[in-house]
Amino acid sequence: MKTVKILTIIGVVTFVLYSFTSLTQEEWKVPEKYETMKNPVDAGTDTAIGKSLYNKHCKSCHGVEGYGDGPKAEDLDGELGDFSSEEFQAQSDGALFYKTTIGRDDMPEFTKKLPDDEDRWLIINYMRTLAE
Repeated sequence: MKTVKILTIIGVVTFVLYSFTSLTQEEWKVPEKYETMKNPVDAGTDTAIGKSLYNKHCKSCHGVEGYGDGPKAEDLDGELGDFSSEEFQAQSDGALFYKTTIGRDDMPEFTKKLPDDEDRWLIINYMRTLAE
């Protein structure tokens, strides 16, 4: 009887550990050419277009303030991030461009919805303002 209890406990612990590790996302590896890519759109330009594009394409998941709390967020499996965090803001513009362009898991790629690279750069400039 003790053996069955021990095996049950081991099974439960193993299941919990497996479940927890399967919920964490792998690190998002960004190719070097994107890490060093410079944003060709001046960050000092008016952010109104970037904000408008963000509101249309990003807000439903990432939220108004970029906290990852949009109305669709609870239906998604991955970590949506907090655009106001130091960790997020420490990423290069090129890394954010790559992630926005290519996507992964629940994050869609945006080359079809936003075929103009400049639009994605404008969104990145706007996302930078969410740290203020």
